[in-house]
Amino acid sequence: MREACGVFGVYAPNEDVARLTFFSLFALQHRGQESAGIASSDGNSIRSFTRMGLVSQVFDEESLSRLDGTIAIGHNRYSTRGSSQACNAQPVVVGQGDNALAVAHNGNIINAETLYEELVDQGYLFKSSTDTEVIANLILSSPEKHWVDKIRYAMRRLKGAYSMTVLTRGTLFGVRDPLGVRPFCLGSIPNGGWVMASESCALDHIGADLIREIEPGEILAINQDGLDSHRQDTDKRGLCIFEYIYFARPDSIISDRLVYEARWAMGARLAEEYPVDADVVIGVPDSATAAAVGYAVRSGIPLAEGLIKNRYIGRTFIEPAQRMRDMGVKMKFNPLVPVLKDKRVVLVDDSIVRGTTTPQVIKLIKKAGAKEVHMRVCAPPLRYPCFFGVDVATRWELIAAQKNIPEIRDYIDADSLGYLSLEGLVEAVNLPRDLFCLACFSGQYPIPVQLEMDKLALESLPTRKAAKKHKAKATGGSPA
Repeated sequence: MREACGVFGVYAPNEDVARLTFFSLFALQHRGQESAGIASSDGNSIRSFTRMGLVSQVFDEESLSRLDGTIAIGHNRYSTRGSSQACNAQPVVVGQGDNALAVAHNGNIINAETLYEELVDQGYLFKSSTDTEVIANLILSSPEKHWVDKIRYAMRRLKGAYSMTVLTRGTLFGVRDPLGVRPFCLGSIPNGGWVMASESCALDHIGADLIREIEPGEILAINQDGLDSHRQDTDKRGLCIFEYIYFARPDSIISDRLVYEARWAMGARLAEEYPVDADVVIGVPDSATAAAVGYAVRSGIPLAEGLIKNRYIGRTFIEPAQRMRDMGVKMKFNPLVPVLKDKRVVLVDDSIVRGTTTPQVIKLIKKAGAKEVHMRVCAPPLRYPCFFGVDVATRWELIAAQKNIPEIRDYIDADSLGYLSLEGLVEAVNLPRDLFCLACFSGQYPIPVQLEMDKLALESLPTRKAAKKHKAKATGGSPA
């Protein structure tokens, strides 16, 4: 499972807004490692700088110095709609003069293809294949006069997940979809500036104070006149519970719940639901570390660090040789043989998605001399794909949709396998069940979805439309 994107925005007339955005994107690097970008405004014009790669690879002193102004937005990308290429890096800038705006988006718009075709028919040009550019042009196309009304017009048309920062020449906007699928928070900095980010850990790194969550369906507008909130009533909530299981950093606070505490409680609940006689508990670093601690404390089995993670492997644009690819997780993890040899091991992980990595990890631990490996998973079986910004696109990719639990246990070569129950997961997070989207476990989506979705569909639309017109011309029919 791949991370969602990370977004950030700042309004601070007395600060270096580009530098604040740069360091905040560092804190959100875990949410996307394909590209990074910053757009800024000095009140007269919007400037942007985007590149492929990690934040540290994209920006330098020279590029940051060009991004002056009082407002900035930033983005780290993992592609869930549109391929990984430079033209799809964000923020996306559209329009000119008073109508210019930049958008950085975390989520996924499930009706993007329909909106794209409408906008193309209206004469809007697209430089990328992302749903973010669809959002930006949809705002631009609004017949309304004021930016808040233009954004509200777009929100009425959009279906799916979007926590996004929007920058115009004079105002910073924060916008969250009515379901609140992706996290989004508001903070303040000491000299009177305001910031907003996907996670509160980004605020901590720049000395900002967490004020509150940006509410589902809310539009925040921040400019020289201060902060203005525009809210709408929402009858459903759909916060992705995987933010607590895997996506978010453990030091982030989401809906007043520290992610570390939620993961610790997941591990403790696993120990209650699936106890086992064992000698040592280890977690798959880093997302399962807190859960492993919870399992160890609740079970009374000693905790140890059995896998050492290469924290610098990240994403690479250098293709490894076939022999190195065949080594699989050995490039990412190295087992501590003295800790594992002749031990009965409880291995705690956040989830099993496709079932390609877990067998390799267990094989690595058994090769290090473990007598038994008992797998414990902090999420219930994943049986349904996500359409709201997570890169799991089809059911056939999900091992739990194809095999039952005993079959999965045999496939991964574990001595036992225990998944946390859905009830146990919700109780561990300790927030109301109706706050969450649980569709990847239950198949009950908060809004209707198309069960097969192509993340590259926007790239193929121009070719498909051209072919349709050509066929219509040849046959004398209509392209519609």
